[in-house]
Amino acid sequence: MSLLPELRYPSVTEVVSAARALAAQRPGLCTLREVGLSRAGRPLQLLSVGRGRRAVLVVAGAHANEPTGGPTLLALAERVLDERTLRSGTSWHFLLCADPDGASLHVTPAPRSLFDYHLGFFRPAGPEQPEWSPAVLPPDRLPPETRALTGVIDELRPYLQATLHGTELGGSWVQLTKDLPGLAEPFAKSAAELNIPVETGASDAAGWPASGPGVHVMPAAGAGAAYPSMPDDARQSTWHHVHRYGGMTAVVEVPMWASDLVDDPVPHPAPTAAMRRLAGRLLRDTREVERVLTEVLPRLDGADGPLLRATRWALELVPGLAADWTRGAPVDDTRAYIGSVDAFARRLPLRAAAMLLRVLQETDDRAAPGLERLVASWSSSFERRFRARWVPLEHQVEHQSRTVVAAARHARDRVA
Repeated sequence: MSLLPELRYPSVTEVVSAARALAAQRPGLCTLREVGLSRAGRPLQLLSVGRGRRAVLVVAGAHANEPTGGPTLLALAERVLDERTLRSGTSWHFLLCADPDGASLHVTPAPRSLFDYHLGFFRPAGPEQPEWSPAVLPPDRLPPETRALTGVIDELRPYLQATLHGTELGGSWVQLTKDLPGLAEPFAKSAAELNIPVETGASDAAGWPASGPGVHVMPAAGAGAAYPSMPDDARQSTWHHVHRYGGMTAVVEVPMWASDLVDDPVPHPAPTAAMRRLAGRLLRDTREVERVLTEVLPRLDGADGPLLRATRWALELVPGLAADWTRGAPVDDTRAYIGSVDAFARRLPLRAAAMLLRVLQETDDRAAPGLERLVASWSSSFERRFRARWVPLEHQVEHQSRTVVAAARHARDRVA
């Protein structure tokens, strides 16, 4: 963190500047190079530390609305430079931002509340997300950011890819593409020391086996999906690209705001009924956003920018997902799992409303004030329902850094 001027989420430009300073200070150990260009022509930069034969690849910025990855990546690079043992036989490579175009559209460097956060919210549609596009697009239509990332993997053949993710509200968890025995203990210890809840029932990993609390292992090919309606398959993402070289991926998630409701292993008294209620609320909230979208579309002159595409994408996910939830709790009936699904059910229409609001504000549309009140109301109710507490940025960074280092050590022992 010493390279950052203040405790806030740095821009991509600031992350690149800090990486450039590191490379200038330690030219014998560091190199910074361009590995591709985004769709808008922004450079994709890779910082490399050390010259060991075995490689670890760390990816930040795969999702534009998850800004912790940038400062975590810088903190990791400094740690690798300071601790010789981390470089013993191993080189570390840091993709500074996988989606600089998306990062330029998510503009909340120091949010004071969930409402502040959503006023500048952006998360691209699934086909425009670098890690997820292979799960929803044919190979000949992949965006250049995805091709750059897979090209780096093909070049480095890392034994571990660590990709840095986050959530606006909830807890911390890890998703692994292969089991990594031993990781759960240091992960849980770090979370406890930094007062970060462990999301033991993460809805993102519904149906996945767990190697420990909050550490989820992707099921093998052919396993039934917990949510059959979802249009993507994590096994087709860039997370699995490292498997062709014997490697694995660890996805490390940290919250900006914490909620202990996602870390409660007590069985839920009526999980099926709870899931149906959440599905109903998801549909009702989504219809509110769809009504505004239907009203304003004739006044938008056919505008189809990234914000509007992302709004539509979020809304299109809802009917199938609600149908999945109506069938009941697919894999887990703990309060933690129901809490995680509850958070997602609130998050999805709120994100769509926030991005649509930004579209309307750009056009000064008369529907914007009403939609802004809706975003404010949903944001505050989200905070109250989950008793949200801010996780200090330095704690977000420290926990994510510790988890990546622990994963690298355990993965190295696994492949040794």
